[in-house]
Amino acid sequence: MLQVVEVRPGAAEISVEVEGAAARAIAYTALVGTVAPGDRVLLNTTAVHIGLGTGGLHFVVAVEGSVDPAYSQTGRIMKRRYTPHQVEVQSVEEVGSASRAAMEAAEGLDGLPVVWSPLHSMVGLAAAGARAAGARRVAYVMTDGAALPAPLSRLTASLRSEALLDAVITCGQAFGGDLEAVNVFSGLLAARHVVGADVIVVGDGPGNTGTGTTWGSTDLESAMSLNATHILGGRPVAALRISFADPRERHRIVSHHSLTALGRVAIASVHVAVPSIDDEGRRSAVWDALRAARLHERHQLIEVSGQPALDLLSASGIESESMGRKPSDDPEFFLAAGAAGVLAGRMAAGDRKWS
Repeated sequence: MLQVVEVRPGAAEISVEVEGAAARAIAYTALVGTVAPGDRVLLNTTAVHIGLGTGGLHFVVAVEGSVDPAYSQTGRIMKRRYTPHQVEVQSVEEVGSASRAAMEAAEGLDGLPVVWSPLHSMVGLAAAGARAAGARRVAYVMTDGAALPAPLSRLTASLRSEALLDAVITCGQAFGGDLEAVNVFSGLLAARHVVGADVIVVGDGPGNTGTGTTWGSTDLESAMSLNATHILGGRPVAALRISFADPRERHRIVSHHSLTALGRVAIASVHVAVPSIDDEGRRSAVWDALRAARLHERHQLIEVSGQPALDLLSASGIESESMGRKPSDDPEFFLAAGAAGVLAGRMAAGDRKWS
C-alpha cells in the first residue's frame, strides 16, 4: 500500500510495495501529478536493481488514473528534450519571461565570486561557508551532468528552508529550480542579475558519474564553469576534493579529478581554497600534492579555514554527509568544501567594503 513519507517542493517520497517487499520511491509531482495513499504507480526500478547511488530510491513513471500535468503553461523551452517525459519550462532568457529585460541587459558578472563544487554534497558546505563569511545572498546554479530534477536534492530543500540558499537555477537539461536557464552562462548571469546573489555556487546535482578514468567523469564537465565564470568577468573559486578516508587511491589526499580540473580544464587563473588542517602531516601531504601538480604556478592557492561552514550547518540543524561519511569520518573533505565558500564569502564582503 502506497504511503507518502515526505513532501518537499516538486517531489514526494513514498513508501511502496515492490514484489511483496517495502521500498522507497520518489515522484516528481510536476511530471506525474500528485500521489496519495493507496494509489497504484508505475516505477522505474533500474537504478536500485543495479546498485547505483540513488539513495535506494525507485522513480515514479506514472500514477494510475492520473492525467500528467503540464510542467509550465507559459514557457516555450523544452528540457529532457525529445524524450517521453520532456517538460515545458519558461526560461529566464525567453520572450515573455519576467526576467527577459534583466537578461538582455546583463553583460557580465562584475567580479562576482563563483564557487565550483566538484560534488553535490559540497554545495551546502560552500553555501554555508559563504554565509558565515559575510555573503548576503547565495544562489546555486545546478548543471546537468548528474541528476536532472532539482527536487531530488534533499540538501537544497534543507538549505532553502534554513535561509542559507536564496535560489536554485537549473541549467541545460536540468529542471525544477526556482529559475530555468538554457545553459551555464545564462544561469550564472541570472544568479547575478535576477536573483541578486553576491556569491554563486555551481556544480552538478546529486549522483554524478565517474569511471575511474582521467576524463570520464561528469565533474570535469562541470569544471568548465570555472572558464565560463572567467569569460563573464567573475572570479572563479575552486573547492578541492580532498580525502584521507576514501578507499580509492585515486581520490585520496587530493582527488585526481581536482588535479585534472585545475591542471588541464581550467584555462584561466582560479582562486583555489586549500583548507586549514590541524594535522601537520596531512596538511603537508595536501600541499605537496598541489605543488607536485604545479598548480601554484597557474592558480592562486589560498589557505582558508572551513570550520565556519560546518559550525553554521550544525547550528541550522543540517547534517553534512558524503558517500556515507560524516565530518568525523573524513574531516578534510568537509573542511575543503567549506573553505571555498568562506573564501568566496570574504570576497563578497570585501567588495561591499570597497564599493
